[in-house]
Amino acid sequence: MAIDCLILGPAYPFRGGIADTNHAFAAALVNQNIKVEIWTFTALYPNVLFPGTSQFDANEQSFQFPIHRKIHAYNPFGWAAIAEEINALKPKRVVFRYWTPLLAFAWGTIAKKLKPEINSIALIDNWKAHEPKPWDRSLNHYFSSKVNQITTLSEAVYLEIIADVNLPVNKGFHPINDDLPPATSKAVARKKLGLSGEKPLVLFFGLVRQYKGLDLLIDAFAQDSLLNTTTELMIVGEFYDKTETYRKQIQALGLDKRICIVNEFVSFEVARDYFCAADIVAQPYKTATQSGVTPIAYHYEVPLVVTDLAGLSAPIRADETGRICEKNAVSIALAIDELLSTKAQTQVKANLKKAKKNYSWKAFVQQWLSYTNK
Repeated sequence: MAIDCLILGPAYPFRGGIADTNHAFAAALVNQNIKVEIWTFTALYPNVLFPGTSQFDANEQSFQFPIHRKIHAYNPFGWAAIAEEINALKPKRVVFRYWTPLLAFAWGTIAKKLKPEINSIALIDNWKAHEPKPWDRSLNHYFSSKVNQITTLSEAVYLEIIADVNLPVNKGFHPINDDLPPATSKAVARKKLGLSGEKPLVLFFGLVRQYKGLDLLIDAFAQDSLLNTTTELMIVGEFYDKTETYRKQIQALGLDKRICIVNEFVSFEVARDYFCAADIVAQPYKTATQSGVTPIAYHYEVPLVVTDLAGLSAPIRADETGRICEKNAVSIALAIDELLSTKAQTQVKANLKKAKKNYSWKAFVQQWLSYTNK
């Protein structure tokens, strides 16, 4: 049977949220009897430009679809050969996973060399970069001019794209991965992590970068007149900023005993315990178009506090699954304190249980297949 869908983008042994969603996307396609392969990178970022400790997953993993390492993201001499290989394979669809303008030349070069009968589809995570450069718009336009259709994972990205390009765009949504470990009780999770069983706990999870507003969240914990002083904060994720900057802020505010930093990339098995231990997941982002943390919080039914950015607040507002605040410490502190009340926790957890059924990969893929068949 011929390949129906070829996904180009990060996949094992590369790690991170985009690789995880590519795996989930491919698995959901397989479950719809779609034959799929992922072609990932031989090289993605030069080590000198990569801010983390490693680009790779050290654990052995197996999948129900093939993953082949074929694409050098920044060496153009192999891109034409990749296009020729795709043309020989004759897939019905080729998906270009696009989250940074740095991929525009590679993806655009490959896409423009594909045969007309192959449907080239961009799956776009970010259209406007969190840390924009003057050339981003030109690179985005170069890439988008080489594909037939565009699909997104959030309304915010969808609105940015339709204002900028004249192509069919599918809105989509960010599904909840099907293979997340099952929830455990708060008591069990806190015991495993060595945490207090009584104190309110807020979780900041994921890669730490300047645009994610961790500094605002730390300042919120210093608002003693607004936020219960027994409330604690767990910061869990690999720092792409200087850790020392945040440690000095915590020390200067006298918050050493209330804020804990776990500066490492954690597996989903470990992440499960942090989410299940938490009363709130906080996303105090300064800019955002979507977040992979939100569907994890939905899966574990943890109420959210998010800043009022379209990419973050849209599902929270629609589903009533948390509180939306402004991008300042006072507003964040007030939102956290309000959401920690017993009444709010009970209502929001009930809303999460109901809403998360609408964010399955099965629903996403069925809608996506209908769109790309047009």
